[in-house]
Amino acid sequence: MAETQSLTKSQNPHIVILPTPGTGHLNPLVEFAKRLVLQHYFSVTLILPTEGPISTSQTTFLNALPSGINYLLLPPVNFDDLPPDVNIVTRICLTITRSLASLREVLKSLVESKKVVALVVDLFGTDAFDMAIEFMISPYMFYTSTAMMLSLAFYLPELDKTVSCEFKDLPAVHIPGCIPVHGKDLPDPVHDRKNEAYKWALHQTKRKKMAEGIILNSFSDLEPGAIKALQDKEAGNYKPTIYPVGPVILMDTSSKVDDELQCLKWLDEQPRGSVLYISLGSGGTLSHEQLIELAIGLEMSEQRFVWVIRCPNDRIASGTYFYVQNSSNPLDFLPNGFLERTKRLGLVLPNWAPQAQILSHGSIGGFWTHCGWNSTLESMIHGVPLIAWPLYAEQRLNAVLLNEGLKVALRPKIGDNGIAGRLEIAEVVKELMGGEEGREVRRKMRELQDAAAMVLNEDGSSTKALAELASKWKEVSHD
Repeated sequence: MAETQSLTKSQNPHIVILPTPGTGHLNPLVEFAKRLVLQHYFSVTLILPTEGPISTSQTTFLNALPSGINYLLLPPVNFDDLPPDVNIVTRICLTITRSLASLREVLKSLVESKKVVALVVDLFGTDAFDMAIEFMISPYMFYTSTAMMLSLAFYLPELDKTVSCEFKDLPAVHIPGCIPVHGKDLPDPVHDRKNEAYKWALHQTKRKKMAEGIILNSFSDLEPGAIKALQDKEAGNYKPTIYPVGPVILMDTSSKVDDELQCLKWLDEQPRGSVLYISLGSGGTLSHEQLIELAIGLEMSEQRFVWVIRCPNDRIASGTYFYVQNSSNPLDFLPNGFLERTKRLGLVLPNWAPQAQILSHGSIGGFWTHCGWNSTLESMIHGVPLIAWPLYAEQRLNAVLLNEGLKVALRPKIGDNGIAGRLEIAEVVKELMGGEEGREVRRKMRELQDAAAMVLNEDGSSTKALAELASKWKEVSHD
C-alpha cells in the first residue's frame, strides 16, 4: 500500500466506468468506484448515457461523489422510433449502441489525458468493448446481478442450440452450479425467442467473453455452486476470470435531513423487529387490482408496516424504470378509508423512502421486496428476512434463489388470475413477522449477514478479490 500512496494524483491509474440506464445499475457501480478510489488509490470517470436531462435527485447524487470520481453525461439519444411497450432490455442496449459515437470521443479524450488502464461496463454494455480494444485498454464487466444469472448467461447459447421450444415451457432448467428452475422463472428477455429482447440477451452473452475479467457482485458463501461453476476452467467453455467482490451496495446513508424524515421518527417509536418494510424498487409497479389486494391484505395481517407506494400501472410491471412518475397522487389509489384504519400500525410513503436507513433501523423485522439484487444485498447486510415478490427482468430467478436455494424468503402464492389475494398476503405477512417459518428464514438471513461481514473484512475473500484485481490494473499502468 505504501508505494501506491506515494503516487501523485496525476499518476494514479485511471478506470473508466460505463453504467447502463437505471438506478440499480448506477448505484453499485458508484460504490465500486468509491472502493477503487479510497482503498486502492485509483481515479475514476463515470460516463453516463442519457435519454434527456437527468433528474434533480440524480444530479445531487452525482455532484456529491467524493474526490477522485468524476462523471460525464453523453448527449441524449432519441427513441421516437420505438414502440411504447418495448422491452426494457432492448431499450437499455439501444441506449448504449446509439451512444457509441459520442462515447468514442469522450474515451479518446480520456485516454490522451490520463493513464486509463481499464474500461468497466455493466452487463448490458458489451458493445463498448470494441472501443476498449481500439484504444488498447483492458475491457472488464461489473456484473450487477447474481452468479446464478451470470451462469445462465454463459449457458444461454447452449440452450439456444439444443432446445426448440420456448424456454418458459420447460419444466426444469439446469443452470450450471445452481438449483433447477422452472422455465417460467427465467428472466423476461428469454421468454419469447422471437422478441428483440431475446436477440439482445444472446448478443450480450456472446460478447461477455471479450472481457478480460468479470467483477461479480456476489460472494462464495452466498452462491458457492454458481461461482465454482463460473470459475471452472476445465469445463471446456472459456469464461473470463471471475472476481467475486460483493456485497457491493451504496453504503453512505448520511443525510442532512435524517432527523426531519417522518418515517425514521415513526420507526423510532415502534418495537424492535416489529415493522414490515414494503418497497418494489425504483422501477416496479403493481396493477391497481394487485395494489388493492396488497393494501387489504396488510390491513388484515394487523402487522406494523412502512409501505413505499407508487401509482399503479395495469400495462407493465416496470412502469417507473424509465419514466418519471406521473402527477397523480399514489395515495388516491388506496381503498377508501385505508389510511385512517391503519394509521396506528402503518405508514404509507408516496414514491420514495430512504431505504438504506430504513433497512438498518432496529424496528424493521421484514422486507417485502421485488427481489432486485441491490435491495437483496442491502437486506443481507442488515440481516432482514424477505417476502419475495418478483415483478420483471431477472427478479423471478432471484426469488427462486432466495426462497428455494438460500431459504431466506417466503413467497406468496399467485392465483390463476395472476394476482396474490388478500388472504394469502395476510397469511404470508403474519408468518414472516411471527411464525415458525418466519423465525427460520430470519435465522438463515442472520447467517448470511455474518458471512457478508466476513468477506468484507481485511482478510475476507471479497476484499482479497478486489485487491487482486487492483494489483493487476496497477501492473498494467507501469508497463
